[in-house]
Amino acid sequence: MATVNNLVGKVALITGASSGIGRATALLFSRLGASISLSGRNVDNLEQVAAACGDISGNVPLVIPGDLTSEADVENLMKKSMEHWNKLNVLVNNAGIIEMGSIETTSLQQYDRLFNTNVRSIYQLTMLAVPHLVETQGNIVNVSSVNGLRSFAGVLAYNMSKSALDQFTHTVALELAPKKVRVNSVNPGVTVTNLQRRGGLNDEAYANFLERSKTTHALGRPGCPDEIAEAIAFLATEASSYITGVTLPVDGGRHAMCPR
Repeated sequence: MATVNNLVGKVALITGASSGIGRATALLFSRLGASISLSGRNVDNLEQVAAACGDISGNVPLVIPGDLTSEADVENLMKKSMEHWNKLNVLVNNAGIIEMGSIETTSLQQYDRLFNTNVRSIYQLTMLAVPHLVETQGNIVNVSSVNGLRSFAGVLAYNMSKSALDQFTHTVALELAPKKVRVNSVNPGVTVTNLQRRGGLNDEAYANFLERSKTTHALGRPGCPDEIAEAIAFLATEASSYITGVTLPVDGGRHAMCPR
C-alpha cells in the first residue's frame, strides 16, 4: 500500500478548499506529494491553507479564488490551473452548500441555489477537466453525502442535489471507463465542519445536532474532516486502481441504519 497510496508527481485540483473537508484533503494531498490548485471563495482562508500545505511539502499550491456558480470563474479556474501546472491528474469536486427547507417551506430560489452550487458547477468543471484527465488517465472524486443515498426530512433540495451528484458519478464513470479515467464519490455522514452553520443552524442548534448525531450514526459520533480526506485520497491514488463508479459511504454506518 505504501507504494501505491501516494500522489508524487500528480497534480490535483480541489474545490471548496478553504475549510472543512476541502482543507483536510489539501493538507493530506500535500503529505502524499501532490502539486495542488486550490479554489474557494474565502481568499484569506485559501491563502492560509496554501501556506500550511507549503510547510508540509515545500510545494506551495496555486490559489485560484472564485465563485463556482459563475461560468466565467469556473472557466478561469481550469485555465489558470492548466497554465500553471500544464496537466491534471485528480479533480476533487468538494465545494457544496446546504440549506434547510421542506416542500412546505422551500422555494424555487432555494432549489436553484442548491443545484447551481452542488450540481451545475460540478457538471461544468468536470466537462472542462475531462480532456486533461483523459491525457493523464487521471480520476475524479466527488464529495457527495449520505443524503444522496438516504432521505432525511427538512433538507429537500440538498437531498435531491446529492442524489443528482451520485447519478452523475455513476454515469460519468461508465462514460470515461473506456478511456481509463476513474470517477468515484465519497458520501460523508455528519462531519464536524461549518457546513450546517452556514446552512442556517445557530450555535445552540448546531450543538444539539452534533449531540443527536451520537444516536443517528452507528459508530456513535459524527466524523471529522481528516477521516473523509483519507477516503478521498484512497480513491484518488493507485490504491483504488480497480474501483470506479462507487458512491462510498464514509458515515459511521448511518446509511445502514433504519428506525426500529
